Amino acid sequence: GQLALLGAKAEEGMEVICTGRITTFAGRSEYQLVIEQMELAGAGALLQMLAARREKLAKEGLFDSARKRPLPFLPRQIGVITSPSGAVIRDILHRLQDRFPRPVLLWPVVVQGSSAASSIIAALEGFNRMDNPPDLLIVARGGGSVEDLLPFNDEALVRAVAASKIPVISAVGHETDTNLIDFAADRRAPTPTAAAEMAVPVRSELQAQLLDLQRRAGVLWHNQHTQRRQQLGTATRIL
Repeated sequence: GQLALLGAKAEEGMEVICTGRITTFAGRSEYQLVIEQMELAGAGALLQMLAARREKLAKEGLFDSARKRPLPFLPRQIGVITSPSGAVIRDILHRLQDRFPRPVLLWPVVVQGSSAASSIIAALEGFNRMDNPPDLLIVARGGGSVEDLLPFNDEALVRAVAASKIPVISAVGHETDTNLIDFAADRRAPTPTAAAEMAVPVRSELQAQLLDLQRRAGVLWHNQHTQRRQQLGTATRIL
């Protein structure tokens, strides 16, 4: 009954520090340790575990570039999977507003702790089951320690990102942070703000390009019209 309450998910070969209480079996002179808290024994053991997991998933082809899909040029709607509070969602919304405002559908999740991975998996699967789903998903959270970002290295979450039918941008942590979902996602953004920049073009630049195309089209039409008038005049004189 204690397993669901532990701070870390136990895996074979993992080095951990456990605390709890000792109980006895009456009449058998045997003791047992009831574990009430478990944490990873240092960043070195954690990084070693993540390296082994990355190698395993890479061999299965989950990180192959051939399976990654292009992002839509201008998504009709963007789904964001992150905490509803904090700077991350505000940064994404502000950046989208500055570049090219698009409807955003937020799926609130837990981004830290033992329940974070399952919360994000539920959001990914929920978006993919929608009758009218977004054209693009962004999974985001701010920076943190290796332990804080551990949910984004969860094997089940990596598989859920790879299985998503909707293109996914991973925007977890700071620029130097690397998580396993970064390899499974269709694009990896160094920050949540950068993810918003990847998601949409700059509207003012598109407007300038359209105006330039209109001007060039007008010049081309005028030149062709003048040339045809000259050709018609020449043909008339010959006839």
